Amino acid sequence: MAVKIRLKRLGKIRAPYYRIVVADSRTKRDGRVIEEIGLYHPTEEPSVIEVDSERAQYWLGVGAQPSEQVLALLKLTGDWGKFKGDKNAKSTVKVKEEKVAFQADEKKKPVLKPKAEKPAEVAAEAEAVVEAEVEAEEAAEAEVVTEAEEITEAAADGEKA
Repeated sequence: MAVKIRLKRLGKIRAPYYRIVVADSRTKRDGRVIEEIGLYHPTEEPSVIEVDSERAQYWLGVGAQPSEQVLALLKLTGDWGKFKGDKNAKSTVKVKEEKVAFQADEKKKPVLKPKAEKPAEVAAEAEAVVEAEVEAEEAAEAEVVTEAEEITEAAADGEKA
């Protein structure tokens, strides 16, 4: 069985992303695969390339042939160099920089009030409303109970007479 390492296309129209897969060469592009060994997201800046190096080395070692696109990705990640025996093979994939958290200038006076005050006020108002509803329900229950007692007393007086 001829095995190829190739890209399986996923995503929407004009928003592709790919999985790097090992598949029989006779299957469809997006058909049944033997194993998924990586990801490739070309639309992000910089492109996301993740390859399970151990599995890629295994499949290359047992004779799997990479497609042209996958070969280029394997060269970027350094896996092709490792397979060919280059001990100094390194990944040249650009890593996305972490966003720096925004810090307001402490010299300037803040325009907005801290958000922590608002939820406390809202919570206090909500508790007051809930307590008022509970008291109203208790008063209504007490009223119903007293009416029921009056009715039972009237019925008892009616039976005695």
